[in-house]
Amino acid sequence: MNHPHEIRPDLEQGIDRKELAKLRARFLKINQGRLARAMEGLSTRQQQVLTLLPLFFHVNHPLLPGYVSGTTPAGVSGFEPDDELLAEAQRLTRSFTYKPRHGKPPQPIHGLFLMGSLGTLAQAEQSDMDLWVCHAPDLDEQAVADLRRKCQLLETWAASQGAEAHFFLIEPRGFVQGERDSQLSSDDCGTTQHYLLLDEFYRTAIWLAGRTPLWWLVPVYQEHNYRDYTQTLLSKRFIRAQDDLDLGHLAHIPSGEFVGAGLWQLFKGIDSPYKSLLKLLLTEAYASEHPQVRCLSLDYKQAVFANQLDLDELDPYVMVYRRIERYLLLRGEPARLELVRRSLYLKVNKKLGDLGRSRSGGWQRQLLGRLTEEWGWDERQLALLDSRSQWKVRQVAVERRELVAELNHSYRFLTQFARQQNANSRADQRDLNVLGRRLYAAFERRAGKIEVINPGIAPDLAEDTLTLVQSPNRKEPGTHHWGLYNGNLGVHEWEHFSPIKRCRELLELLTWAHRNGVIDSSTRLALHPGASDLSEFELFNLIGSLQQSIPLPLETVSEVRLLQPSVADEILLLVNVGVDPLRHHRDLNILMTTERTDSLSYAGVRENLVLTLDQITLNSWNEVLVQRYDGEHALVRCLRDFLNSLGQRSHRPRVRVRCYCHNRAQAISQRVEEIFDTVQLLLDQGLNHRYLLQVAQHTHILDLQPGQVTLASLADHDAVLAALGEERSSYSPLHLDTHALQDHDLPLVLAQGQPGCIQVFYRLLEGWADLYVLDEHNALWQQRLPQQDEPHLLLPLQRFLQAMVMRRDALLPLDSLQQASLDILYYQLLPSGPGKARSLEPRPAPADSQNQACFEVQAILQAGTGDEVHVTLYCDQQEFSELEHGDQLYAVVARQILRQRRGSGSYRCYITDLDLSELLEDEQGSTSLCLRYKRELEQALNDGLQQLQARLEP
Repeated sequence: MNHPHEIRPDLEQGIDRKELAKLRARFLKINQGRLARAMEGLSTRQQQVLTLLPLFFHVNHPLLPGYVSGTTPAGVSGFEPDDELLAEAQRLTRSFTYKPRHGKPPQPIHGLFLMGSLGTLAQAEQSDMDLWVCHAPDLDEQAVADLRRKCQLLETWAASQGAEAHFFLIEPRGFVQGERDSQLSSDDCGTTQHYLLLDEFYRTAIWLAGRTPLWWLVPVYQEHNYRDYTQTLLSKRFIRAQDDLDLGHLAHIPSGEFVGAGLWQLFKGIDSPYKSLLKLLLTEAYASEHPQVRCLSLDYKQAVFANQLDLDELDPYVMVYRRIERYLLLRGEPARLELVRRSLYLKVNKKLGDLGRSRSGGWQRQLLGRLTEEWGWDERQLALLDSRSQWKVRQVAVERRELVAELNHSYRFLTQFARQQNANSRADQRDLNVLGRRLYAAFERRAGKIEVINPGIAPDLAEDTLTLVQSPNRKEPGTHHWGLYNGNLGVHEWEHFSPIKRCRELLELLTWAHRNGVIDSSTRLALHPGASDLSEFELFNLIGSLQQSIPLPLETVSEVRLLQPSVADEILLLVNVGVDPLRHHRDLNILMTTERTDSLSYAGVRENLVLTLDQITLNSWNEVLVQRYDGEHALVRCLRDFLNSLGQRSHRPRVRVRCYCHNRAQAISQRVEEIFDTVQLLLDQGLNHRYLLQVAQHTHILDLQPGQVTLASLADHDAVLAALGEERSSYSPLHLDTHALQDHDLPLVLAQGQPGCIQVFYRLLEGWADLYVLDEHNALWQQRLPQQDEPHLLLPLQRFLQAMVMRRDALLPLDSLQQASLDILYYQLLPSGPGKARSLEPRPAPADSQNQACFEVQAILQAGTGDEVHVTLYCDQQEFSELEHGDQLYAVVARQILRQRRGSGSYRCYITDLDLSELLEDEQGSTSLCLRYKRELEQALNDGLQQLQARLEP
């Protein structure tokens, strides 16, 4: 149904010049409203900048800002300054007089446009001005160079007036053909976008002077016929060429652009997630419609044609929000929608809580107030968001969980979309891999890595006063842990409060607090050392050493460094933290008075004073890692890991050794530093690191050569399966005797084995499903699971395998990744049901579907004392540890998963990611080994789930 005031200029039914003039007038009416709103949010001097810019491009005058020479291109199409504008120029430069040019002087400046957030709901005091300067196509190189110089001078002048302006030269004819020599906005990813940038231009640009966009006059239903339609308008003289500017149409957006746009916003989202989230979700909404994408600029144009000119509803940010809202409601994802709403509110940054959403305070505040009322937000919600500048650790940690989950979701969506569309983006697979590494470095958890909890959420997490406590661990009798509490708490006062953070080791806690800015130079610390020997002197120096080794803020990691695996840049070794060595070696007290005392070996007594080592590493990807060594061989094990981490690399980290214990601190640190200096010197002289390891450990190194595994016919199937599942260090072909496992599906599976990939086979039975995986070394893993449907069977496994591949890829140079990265291949064994499988067929990898809930459950395993292994689980970014929950860990996590499920489904819990790096001492564990740990953890988790469900049943 047509709107009563809708204009529908049609080639067949005839085009009316008056109707075209009405259309242009409607666009200009919205333009005038937006310009007025933009001016309202600017200071007087900033308003002057925006007002005078058309004049500065229209004339060359030595007294005006931006003057280069008399031959610099000048003259704006159809522009003539009025008396008010000339008076404004004379207030700036009293000697300036304007002399109109007679005849038909050239007007090489075809149009001036302001694009971005000015004039929108999101305009802020710090918003910059992005200006497109559209010029004639026939300017020679010198003329373009002069015009660019003029723009640079105007940027400098604008800055002197308190306005951050960026000018971008556009040659329309070349632009339509995709020719660009630079980024076209200060918020632009360069050459990876064209149509999406044009979409943003058409729906946000404010016309300042010159020709108006030809695109305004083309009905949406003629967008696909844009060239013929506009040619008819010009050839039949419905419009004049000198009145309009042609920047192209939006009938089709190539799939690669969504990848490029998403990459750029994800990159920015790592440090500023709220700012990027809206554009990320808009990109996802667009991509989900591909190839029939109806971009927002077409909705905007359709509204103008229908004479629906409400400035609030046509506000670019409101339109973006409405599109995302519709998309997420259709997907049934209210939690993501609520995050989008918070992002929009924080982006606008107009606090409503203090005014109770009153109708006063400007149009932005009023519009935002209407939106929040529509969302059902109460005063408590507004007050929480308004206090973001005061948010500390607890609130930031809650918010971070959702933001990181959203960024990871966007990355998975992008990679899946690129794979499905085979998107030929200039942001190609290499860019996806680089971005994957940025996300990995910023957010991936693994044993010993310090988690950064504040990716642009709150400005300052520093606490004025904190209390540091060592206390017995009731969950693990005989052990202790450290807790960090708000405020200055007395001896037993802290027992009545929850800690900000709890860790098994002191240095992990202090490093976390420093890296996240919870402790800074002004923080006052109260200390309750418990059973440790930690003194306030030592604590003060430990924090000082951390601040020296990890200076904040860290510089952005360059792409060059991300192309290679991470290497240690700075290593801080802290010896005997909270330990007095003489309390452990009382028989050495007499020897301490002799001059021949060596901190590592005392006058005939084979003892040393290095009892513990805490190693803090800052690597080339800005990851901060903590590793603790204690016991008799702490130094040897630390040295072994140090040498292994160096391998054959020429890169040498800077190693600092510090010791602040009660006795012999300086002598101990000097002696340990000598050891590491000597080792690095020997490496620099060409001595093999494996030989150094042998010397250090008094052990021998055996290199095992890969071979073949040949299995004869065995009566015991279990023995055959056990042999097939044995872990290997390299690929080995498998050969079965023709009589082995005759009644089994496995011969069909094993015959498919191939190197350089992970192969998944599945067979659907009656109520059950069999899963088989041949890993990159051809080791077999298998599992029988209750069958619900294929997505619940395969998608959790796919997510897990993708996580394993990403961890493996992070250890490879990026230039070799294309050849070395493992493909994940799927096959279905047929027929389904009872009996023997007779064939198999390749299947596509399972993809996240619209209705498939994705609960991320990551497990991190760390070595304890003896053979103990400590398990920490993260469910949708929330941490659950044995330190906190003891033997109830799996039941607690099962309850958390059950609470989040949309329905009452009884399907299993799955582990979607696993880190074994500490157990494997940073060696690369095989996929089959990871799968075995996964199965054991899932069994414990599902046992907890069954117990919980049994208690809930009536």
